[in-house]
Amino acid sequence: MKAVFLEYDTISNGDLDISGLAAGVEDLQLVCSSAADALQGIPGADIVLLNTLVFPRELMERSTKLKLLAVAGTGTDNIDLIAAKELGIGVCNVPGYCTASVVQHVWGLILSLTQHLSEYSRLSVDGSWAKGEPLMELRHPIRELNGRTFGVVGWGELGKGAARVAEGFGMRVVIASRRGGDTRQDRVEIDALLAMSDIVSLHCPLNDTTRGLIGARELALMKPDALLINTARGALVDGHALAGALRAGRLGGAGIDVLPQEPPPGDDPLLDPKIPNLIVTPHVAWAAREARQRCLDQMAANIKDFVGGGRRSRVV
Repeated sequence: MKAVFLEYDTISNGDLDISGLAAGVEDLQLVCSSAADALQGIPGADIVLLNTLVFPRELMERSTKLKLLAVAGTGTDNIDLIAAKELGIGVCNVPGYCTASVVQHVWGLILSLTQHLSEYSRLSVDGSWAKGEPLMELRHPIRELNGRTFGVVGWGELGKGAARVAEGFGMRVVIASRRGGDTRQDRVEIDALLAMSDIVSLHCPLNDTTRGLIGARELALMKPDALLINTARGALVDGHALAGALRAGRLGGAGIDVLPQEPPPGDDPLLDPKIPNLIVTPHVAWAAREARQRCLDQMAANIKDFVGGGRRSRVV
């Protein structure tokens, strides 16, 4: 079978071992991320490997040999799954490959915001520390995490991983119930979670029930010194509402690794450098080298299993 890996340069800069992938197919072609090159490589492929490229029905219909779409990630919202099912094209993903990397990034954001690392680093090099300015050390309030509440929205592997670290800091973990039917006693409604949590970390998928999950109403429910962390999907959060809350001092801070459109347009409301207590990173929570290698290894295992007639990590 011929396999084409689209957007390969969004996964590797030459630092990964692809021998496992290459061994699973007769011909493996690595394609850069430009749309023109991607479209040229698809028609003759039996297997297409991709990262974030949008793959609609019309592209599937033009790819007459296509048998499998192998996603280099957990989310599949960039693929028309209904069309894939109707056309008999398999879709598989790689769940759990980047848990350690994402959890590490989540807590990097939390600790940077809690300790005001950027602000205090600036004070140490701009002359404030050397001048012995009074109360310089208290200019940005630092709070201990011990005894505070960590709210998790999305109780999958990533949410559980972030929660384990919270417990290590002595925090109490609360879990949001799913909208429309989750009545488990160990869960709380999201409005209640927002009101009681000192940190809210989003780990849920993007779908019709979660799009715009955190807007102006939800932000108003949160404590004025609470933190919002989003390493899941950008469209979960109303960026205009979040920017407004931070500017008005109605929220303690936010760590955002994902935006609704990536790369984002220049007028994305969260890209304004004047917004206080906001850290935005360019969707890199998953990008530790070990996680990316694990991703390729799992994709190789998915393809090998598919060629052998199996359904490993199949979404469709």
